[in-house]
Amino acid sequence: MPATPLPSPLFATTRWSVVLAARHADSRQAMETLCRSYWYPLYAYVRRDGRTPHDAQDLTQEFFARLVEKDWLRSAGPEQGRFRTFLLVAMKRFLINEWHKSSALKRGGHITHVPLDAEDAERRFAAEPDLAPDAIYERRWAMTLLDQTLRALEAEFAIPGKADHFHAMKRCLTLDRGSISYTELAAAMACSEGAARVAVHRLRKRFRELFRESIASTLAEGEDVETEMQHVVAVLGGA
Repeated sequence: MPATPLPSPLFATTRWSVVLAARHADSRQAMETLCRSYWYPLYAYVRRDGRTPHDAQDLTQEFFARLVEKDWLRSAGPEQGRFRTFLLVAMKRFLINEWHKSSALKRGGHITHVPLDAEDAERRFAAEPDLAPDAIYERRWAMTLLDQTLRALEAEFAIPGKADHFHAMKRCLTLDRGSISYTELAAAMACSEGAARVAVHRLRKRFRELFRESIASTLAEGEDVETEMQHVVAVLGGA
């Protein structure tokens, strides 16, 4: 089944405003944002649940077609809690009750189809840790949320003179403070070691702020952001 590859595995933060916008008939862009965000975590879930690559691709495509055609998002909202949980529960119900292997793949509705890249999906899936289906979905959600935060941070440096500094410093986001060579970093940035230390401190602080904002935007009102951040960290460190 030919497909147009996704540009990069973006997992755009699922702000509830995007989910709510996707409910409306003229919300093609919002719906496609959700589909592009969640296709791989759901694909990985279906694969780990025991389906073949071909069936997993068809099931994921069909799920998003049903999401549109059956208007399932009408029952999604911030008052229902986390959107990723809503979507996973919907997928589980779909796998149990909705799928018939003889049914044709639907490509109508408000979107055409989710542009799955089968080869890329399988290459990524082959590198996944040996986790249960629910755990792999959670991990992929967390990792791609982390990637989205990094991209948002990089976008803030997309101006002359700052882009090179970002690329020099970004590896410091994952290093222990004691393992950062500020001498080498200062040379790469053409600044003093003191300035390099300040720059790294600010970069790490800004990354934490953006990551916290990204996580907060996926929660219902009143849910504790710190608890969710601890959950994300646990998921990322679980394999």
